[in-house]
Amino acid sequence: MEIILICIVAFLAAILTFFSGFGLGTILTPVFMLFFPVDLAIALTGVVHFFNNVFKIILVGKNADKKVLIRFGITAVVFAFVGAWLLLHIPDAKPLFTYELFGKQWTVYPVKFIISILLIIFATLDLIPRFQKLQFGKEKLPLGGALSGFFGGLSGNQGALRSAFLIKAGLSKEAFIGTAVVVSTFVDFTRLGVYATRFTSSGLIDNATLVIAATLAAISGAYIGNKLLKKVTINFLQVTVAIMLILISIALGAGFI
Repeated sequence: MEIILICIVAFLAAILTFFSGFGLGTILTPVFMLFFPVDLAIALTGVVHFFNNVFKIILVGKNADKKVLIRFGITAVVFAFVGAWLLLHIPDAKPLFTYELFGKQWTVYPVKFIISILLIIFATLDLIPRFQKLQFGKEKLPLGGALSGFFGGLSGNQGALRSAFLIKAGLSKEAFIGTAVVVSTFVDFTRLGVYATRFTSSGLIDNATLVIAATLAAISGAYIGNKLLKKVTINFLQVTVAIMLILISIALGAGFI
């Protein structure tokens, strides 16, 4: 049963997140957590996410803007390492607050709460007509890379901040998606390398069939997303990113993910 549910979610999420540039890991991790311990769920999701990104590089990596990639990607990778290292070397963060809803206790942590506030700000600006044509100057790209990389390494939530900056970098839709995919892959590679000591290798091996099936489902979704790319506009991408930023930020701020 779990393999069917996980594959369906991976397929649908891969189509949806192909345009936004983020969200597959965020959506897939809770589903894995329904069937596996948290650390193993993170490991399994990470593997699926990484290989799906590798496939997307084959599809759209050639469209990445090299100048933006250098300005944004270098700091993203460096700070992803810093964030991941910090995660492994600081004591468990104390919850910011807890509350009960639907008969269950939810916990909100400081890092995710901060990210949620940042995302709400970016998303709100993106939905206000006055700011829709606003573009970040090229000098802001290293800062965006540093923020998305650091929080990605620290909490695993890197894609939303990355897309919030890149969507305002004056890129075409093809360049936006291609650049986001390349940066995401390098950040994934960096943080997964640091996380490796936490992953249960035996658990990964024991669930190889599930990982392969979920990866193929995600790749299929990415393939369909790429086929649909010609039918979307940059405005559609901006609105999609803004809506997903709001949904993800609410889920993070509420402690749901």
